Amino acid sequence: MRGPAAVEEVTWRTDELEVTALPGIGCRIHRLRAFGVDLLRTPDTPRRHAEEPFFWGAYVMAPWTNRADPGPTTIAGRRVDLAPDFPDGTAIHGLVVERAWERTGKTSFRTAPAPNGWPWAHDVTATIELAGSVLRLAYRLTNRDDGPMPGGLGLHPWFRRPVGVALSAGSVHPDNGAAEAEHVHPIGRFALDGGPPPDGLDATWLDVEPPRVALRWPELGLAARMTLDAGGAPVHLAVATPAEPRATAVEPVTHRPWGLRRLADGRPGGMRLLAPGEAQELVITLEISRDEGPRTHLAAEDGVWLNR
Repeated sequence: MRGPAAVEEVTWRTDELEVTALPGIGCRIHRLRAFGVDLLRTPDTPRRHAEEPFFWGAYVMAPWTNRADPGPTTIAGRRVDLAPDFPDGTAIHGLVVERAWERTGKTSFRTAPAPNGWPWAHDVTATIELAGSVLRLAYRLTNRDDGPMPGGLGLHPWFRRPVGVALSAGSVHPDNGAAEAEHVHPIGRFALDGGPPPDGLDATWLDVEPPRVALRWPELGLAARMTLDAGGAPVHLAVATPAEPRATAVEPVTHRPWGLRRLADGRPGGMRLLAPGEAQELVITLEISRDEGPRTHLAAEDGVWLNR
């Protein structure tokens, strides 16, 4: 069994929200409760996150997101040799999913992963803040090495179903498991216009603009607006609706799927090279409210739900 024998829980509360993080297991969000209702796929005990780290709560992805090729390759003059850690044989979602983080303040945390096949020194910080019905999550990946380092950040929440998703994007990478898939126009099953996404999706919507996503849980009577900021860089959104777990992943990320391979091949959407001391940031603001009735459309100009 992986993970610490005792799991530390850190909880913040307002009248509207309750958030619990697990610093010892990836500084992940174990619970997000709004108006007394759980919005994430939350296990009955925090220990389950250590046993099944990819399928609960909301976890940080860094220094890359999505999949990377295992085995040796050369990037920016360094030898990268990642170990596979997913059933499909890839190295997935970075190095911090299960790693212990240290608390650096009332709402802040930090981790500095060991090399583990990634030849650059780096650290990742997180700040978790609540104000009324608003949750603000700020993540920063910093290159602490003496040479340029590929850098990517993301958050992988598993939301309870059914959840409606609405966003605006000009194209979508239709299969996150297929590195060479060509992006397509988001029509048909890829049109996320407010209803629950169809089953079996595992795709990434590219250059979400405006950088906002609307979420709605009609059975729970709740809605949310997710606002994204990557320091002016494009933000993409991966969405997955697998048969198991019965939850919907809505993942803000700073690079396209297979970003390390894209960087090596010189293709668009690859991971960004961070200079020594440079950081990649990702700020996710989730504003949650009680749902006031049937709404199915996301206004592109302001990212809010509109009545029919």
